[in-house]
Amino acid sequence: MTRWASFVVSRKRWVLTVVVVVVALGGIWGLGVFDRLSDGGYIDPSSEAAEVSTLVANLGQQTSDIVAIYTAPEGKTIDDIAPDVTAVLDEFQRNYTVENVTSYWTANAAAQQYLVSEDRTKALATVTLGAGSGVTFATFDQLLPQLEVPNVTSQFAGGSVVGISFSTTLQNDLVRSEAIAIPITLVLLIIIFGGIVAAAVPVFVGILSILSALAILRVLTSFTEVNSFSLNVASLLGLGLAIDYGLFIVSRFREEMRGGAEPADAAIRTVLTAGRTIIFSGLLLICAFAGMLVFPQPVVKSLGFGAMAAVMGAAILSLTAVPALLAILGPRINSLTWSKTASHRGEARAQKFWGGVVTGVMRKPGVVAVIVAALLVLSSPILTVTLGQVDYTALPKDDPARVAVETLNTEFPSTGEGATVVLRGLNGQKPQGSPIADVTRQAEEVDGIARVEFSGSTEDFVVLQATYGEPGEGETEEQSTSAAVAGLRQMMPPDDTEILVGGNRALVDDGNAAIAKWLPAMVAIMVISTLILLFLAFGSIVLPIKAVLMAGLSLGATFGILTWIFQEGHGADLLGVTPAPLEATFVVLILAVVFGLSTDYEVFLMSRMVEARTAGATTEEAVIIGAQRTGRIVTAAALILIIVTGAFTISNLSIMRFLGVGMILALIIDATIIRMLLVPSLVKLMGEANWWAPAWMKKVHAKVGIGH
Repeated sequence: MTRWASFVVSRKRWVLTVVVVVVALGGIWGLGVFDRLSDGGYIDPSSEAAEVSTLVANLGQQTSDIVAIYTAPEGKTIDDIAPDVTAVLDEFQRNYTVENVTSYWTANAAAQQYLVSEDRTKALATVTLGAGSGVTFATFDQLLPQLEVPNVTSQFAGGSVVGISFSTTLQNDLVRSEAIAIPITLVLLIIIFGGIVAAAVPVFVGILSILSALAILRVLTSFTEVNSFSLNVASLLGLGLAIDYGLFIVSRFREEMRGGAEPADAAIRTVLTAGRTIIFSGLLLICAFAGMLVFPQPVVKSLGFGAMAAVMGAAILSLTAVPALLAILGPRINSLTWSKTASHRGEARAQKFWGGVVTGVMRKPGVVAVIVAALLVLSSPILTVTLGQVDYTALPKDDPARVAVETLNTEFPSTGEGATVVLRGLNGQKPQGSPIADVTRQAEEVDGIARVEFSGSTEDFVVLQATYGEPGEGETEEQSTSAAVAGLRQMMPPDDTEILVGGNRALVDDGNAAIAKWLPAMVAIMVISTLILLFLAFGSIVLPIKAVLMAGLSLGATFGILTWIFQEGHGADLLGVTPAPLEATFVVLILAVVFGLSTDYEVFLMSRMVEARTAGATTEEAVIIGAQRTGRIVTAAALILIIVTGAFTISNLSIMRFLGVGMILALIIDATIIRMLLVPSLVKLMGEANWWAPAWMKKVHAKVGIGH
């Protein structure tokens, strides 16, 4: 670290120039990531439902990319508009290379019943693009106008239409969020630092972090599927962390300058102290996000990779561009301020405030029981949590794609959602006759299945389509269809055959089952790595265990409130969201982010307590000193992250509002209730036990511990 600090400071202009140029060029190149992002990746590739999807796709029964809904004008029938619609569809096929176009007007009599509404005022046309269409994210929007029929109301649904709507909304949300978050953060930093130049440095690094996130995500698209949500997560998480790290670095640099150090020496000392803390912080967060890599779904892995990349980008920029810029600025870091003593007065007020709060808490350490009880009450809704997946209901209620899907679901019941049943011969031969009749009979007897029809076959398997019926009384659609899938999977296969069940509901259920299966492994990775790192930091086994338990309390309260709002619907109207099961992927993401940040803030607080304790302070004195020295920084850092990630709450997508509200709740709970009230109370109650570790572990820490 000493050699690195000396290198950066001695070549400060070169380092700053190289970093800015490389990041800027990388960001420009990274703009190409928009065309490479996926709207999928939620499927467990090894699941039974995924295998069924592959078999059916190979059979040629692929899901339509575009479902066009044509409504006959007043006074006309769907037969009257047939010439106009077929002319448009024929022209479309001449202009684009597509795999298949099917419509009510060209389908056979058996298929027509699925392509017309109950009142026969609307009819469908389906388009499957295929791999050779050459259509990309950037050109997809050009397709839909080509399918519009003059004087005929045209709506468009389908998997690709919904996916493109998601991606477009995410891009617009990202631009708007950053346009709001960056100016507000700058104003907040000006108030905290008492000057414009000092405040501008973290924001400068935050902007660089956005560019680096674009470049890193584009690199990742060359190796793995990267979901479009990862762009917003990586960009805004990188922005928030870079500004937070910049806050720590600039604060320490000004402290060193106030102590009389020369700019170069102050910058070196800053890297050796605050820089070391940032490295440790980055390790904790990366360990938290590394747990996401155990899941089989590409979307979870891509969010994990994106979050890790954001952390690394923010940390690297904070250890290169920031100290180089500070060494160049020197005393000018305090320029453009309304008062030279503004920062000193603010720090003094903060120390007095947090010192008073912690002193009051420790006078009544029994308050810990009240706080824990309150957090457990807030956590109680978790007992009823159910997991779901992102679907069209996450789009705004007036989004054209959502409106079209709702029209499809309500007015075309014959196209209702169903399960795909594959009956495969184990001897390589296609089942025929009685085995098919037997499975059809069993499927029709399953609760929640309305009808079963033959769908297609190959040399070794037969496909049946089992359409879901109406949910029973007191049953949600998700509960009814999930129960039907489970019932279908319990059917007895005829001799020499096997039964595989797929379809959209089966894919969701298998994906959620994979989340539930691998979640303990993720938690184990996070907990074990955190315990090891915190032991190396503090030399105690009590403090790391306490930190993990505090993170668990914070997570419990956060998810309890999220369940109460987003699943149970309390206040959902105020947020403009439709109550639904919690989206599994974002549950995992929030779990990793909140756990990482919780232990991160624990380090900032406890490291100053340990430092004071090592210097001879009593446990109570160490608690007060730690809170006084870190209260302002932790609170400011949390507030900045609330502003940056809270920008998600203005998203047009309900799932991004879920993420934004979750982050706001977690940061408020952790940075105030947990960190400044509960932790001091527990440290006071445990007394000398805080610093305990077996003798052999003390020896290990003495040899390989991380200094602070």
